[in-house]
Amino acid sequence: MLNQNTPLISISLPWEDTLDIKEMHILPKETPLSEIGPLPDQKDIALKDHNGMTVGWLPFSKLAQTIFHQWKILLSYYQTLLQAVDDAVAVVDKHGKIVSWNPKAEELYQCSGEDILGKPITDFFKKESVVLMSTLQDGKGVVRKYNQPHPNVHVLINTLPVYDGQSVIGGVSVERNISDMVKLNDELSTTTAIIHDLESKIETTYANDPFYKIKGRSQALYTAIDLAKKVSATDASVLLTGESGVGKELFARAIHKSSPRSDQPFIDINCGAIPAALFESELFGYEKGAFTGAAKQGKKGKIEAAKGGSLFLDEIGELPLDLQVKLLRVIQEKEFYRVGGNTPIPIDIRIIAATNRDLEKMVNDGLFRQDLFYRLNVVSIEIPPLRERIEDIPELIQLFLKEFSIKYKKAVPEIDPEVMYTFLHYPWSGNIRQLRNTIERIMILIDEDMIHLHHLPKNFIKNKPDLKLDKPVVESPTPVIENEKMKLKEALAKTYGNKSAAAKLLGISRVTLYNKIKKYNL
Repeated sequence: MLNQNTPLISISLPWEDTLDIKEMHILPKETPLSEIGPLPDQKDIALKDHNGMTVGWLPFSKLAQTIFHQWKILLSYYQTLLQAVDDAVAVVDKHGKIVSWNPKAEELYQCSGEDILGKPITDFFKKESVVLMSTLQDGKGVVRKYNQPHPNVHVLINTLPVYDGQSVIGGVSVERNISDMVKLNDELSTTTAIIHDLESKIETTYANDPFYKIKGRSQALYTAIDLAKKVSATDASVLLTGESGVGKELFARAIHKSSPRSDQPFIDINCGAIPAALFESELFGYEKGAFTGAAKQGKKGKIEAAKGGSLFLDEIGELPLDLQVKLLRVIQEKEFYRVGGNTPIPIDIRIIAATNRDLEKMVNDGLFRQDLFYRLNVVSIEIPPLRERIEDIPELIQLFLKEFSIKYKKAVPEIDPEVMYTFLHYPWSGNIRQLRNTIERIMILIDEDMIHLHHLPKNFIKNKPDLKLDKPVVESPTPVIENEKMKLKEALAKTYGNKSAAAKLLGISRVTLYNKIKKYNL
């Protein structure tokens, strides 16, 4: 198949001495098909090599036929491409008249190509909502810009002008439908608010200790809770750090519930879950008529919804730099503007932020603003990962076993000591969330009254520590181990240290008894 770089010599005819070169256009034989200029006199073309020798000729009729054939091929590719693209595509000429309108555009805007082709795009959309028109006027494209061209349609749009030389001859827009994402986000916000309201009613029983949901007795956890309780009595900004799944949101809610703002709203927003194009309107809200299709009464943003209470900025490290600037300005000036608004709105909120990233390193790498970091990092609370508080694992396991035994209507199973040992030495990269999911999986699949090693996921078996009875281990104060130690001590006491008699009393061999005595340093 020919292409735009095909040289004319490849489609020419051999030169004949009977031809009159004076009646022809003369071009180098390497001239690409795409670089032929206008030929208003419809003359044939003579081709010469770099030595000036005439090496071929191209009748005008054949040139026209070749170009027409190539145009049909390109048109087929063009139409197939429009069919294959999973986004809405619109192409307009320099006057804004629609020349292409693909099936996804028909589906998104419920308007067929037959009805719209050849007509100005502003006949079907309000001029101020057509980003493509500004592209034609300015000669500049946009990338992933949020737009709402119809009341119930939300899109991310890319546009580019089409040039012929230095002149803009048209424009192309590609629009990705994010309406479902926007609606889902609104529904999730409403549902979350309802859930939080229900939780607040249930939690009235535990009003004296808002930190009751944070389970564990390790010193590392107690240190974090103690610091959280101290800072909760103030209005200072708090930065919660820790790996994914350690319970940063639990801490944020507990801090709010322990604060003087406990009877005011707790509003959370995940900085990494909302597209950057939507984040500003989600955070600040918008005025009525701020953009085409905006709610008539406008909409409150998260900041306004948190008035008098706490705003929890989860995954703050994912916030783009341009939005970091706007957030910093709000924190500094204690006021903000709705999108499309001109009236400053004062704020009285407490900021709690959380991240699983190293913000100090991000600051050094230029990925996070230093001034915003210091505004958020008035008090920093590091929540320890589960592998650094293994003494809490048995309590958490029992808690989750009870939870899922009720959910799946099963009896709470016992735990084989080897399983508990494996749990205590597992790295838990997903922390408490991973532990909870693992227990739920076990409760769904188990049909026995005891959890054995084969009930654990395969990756647990791969990472299972080498458990040898003759290898000294560091004691972990778990209920299972303490119970076993107590039985050994009681048996030895009853037999006055006679190991053979103690082994018979316990129903184990003397070798096993010796190994356990060595294991527990008895």
